[in-house]
Amino acid sequence: MSEPVTESLDATRLLFDLQRVNDIAQSFAGCLDPVAIANAVTDGLVNKFDCAFARIWLISADRTHLKLVASSGLYTRTDGSFATVPMGAYKVGKIAQNLVSFLSNNLPQESWVKDRDWAIANQIRGFAGYPLMSGAQVVGVLAVFSHRAMASEFLEVLQVLCTTAGSVLQTVLTYQQDRQFWLQEKQSWQSHPPHFSFHQLPLSDQLAMILRETRLKLIGTEQPLPYILTAVFLQAAETLNQLSCNYCRLLYTPDAVMLEASVTPPSAEEPKSASSKSDIALTLATEQVWVRSQFGLLCNTIATLGGLLQSQVDRHPKMIQVQIKLPLVPDAATEDQPLSDREREILLLLGQGLRDRDIADRLVISESTVKFHLNNVLAKLKARTRYQAIYQAMKQGWLV
Repeated sequence: MSEPVTESLDATRLLFDLQRVNDIAQSFAGCLDPVAIANAVTDGLVNKFDCAFARIWLISADRTHLKLVASSGLYTRTDGSFATVPMGAYKVGKIAQNLVSFLSNNLPQESWVKDRDWAIANQIRGFAGYPLMSGAQVVGVLAVFSHRAMASEFLEVLQVLCTTAGSVLQTVLTYQQDRQFWLQEKQSWQSHPPHFSFHQLPLSDQLAMILRETRLKLIGTEQPLPYILTAVFLQAAETLNQLSCNYCRLLYTPDAVMLEASVTPPSAEEPKSASSKSDIALTLATEQVWVRSQFGLLCNTIATLGGLLQSQVDRHPKMIQVQIKLPLVPDAATEDQPLSDREREILLLLGQGLRDRDIADRLVISESTVKFHLNNVLAKLKARTRYQAIYQAMKQGWLV
């Protein structure tokens, strides 16, 4: 236990006190609980500086009052008469409002003291209050009570501690607020999946919802895409998610949009006899075939849309890089487009990968009616395959 705070501090003593402050700061390093951090500070002041007791109030979200979250020493309860202090009220509220630190060594005689008899009975002589700041924003207030007089230089010691604690508390409080927000959003999304408005979100947001375990990077200026392009990338994301994608980024260029990702192949080990270049080449070719097999019919859709699906195997570490590139086409919708609303609707669902049966169920029509409309589309667009019809309709801007 160190000596009580005295009326004068020489340079050596100041260095010792700054070391004690550093010890207190180390006690809450890495902590993400603001109450635990506050208690570490008040406990440290009582144990290392022989204070009678110490308290921390944190400012409310609406910044109208302060809430007592930590109390160490003579009083450890946080639900007493000073559990909530309005901004600007009492000495604590004024410190938070005016951002002025304060030190007194004659506490019982101060006019602002609510209970002088209490201070006299408990032999409380010294009081120091300091605002907890993060930049120019107040986070809370630290108050320290002592049985002995405190040197004026002790405010300098508190400044070091409060600067560190204030910054950490603000970071942690922001983290807690963001975490609570995203947990609520996630719970809301899981309880009521926004299927009705999912397609209205930017592509990056839709991909992030699918690739929840992968941190997505967005490069370039995001822009609205034709429906069929969005459907291709969403189907690709579903496949990547099943392949335990560990890296993904979405890139926009003036003439194309690309999705790049890394996945781990089924076997990340080199062949035992892979000493020759031919053995290694055979292994790499096999894994590239495996990649294309995972995307199935989507490969045909990508090719039909004038795009590319490429893969490359990195041997050290063993990873497969996948790139899907689709060209952007101008939004060239015309007034005399030959497709009916129902035909366009069916093409859109077909572009999402739905089968005829699924489309019939979605639109509450028969499967034969779906086939009838698709045959009409092929005839109108002079397309040989359904994918060619989708591509042509997309180029004309009819499926945006």
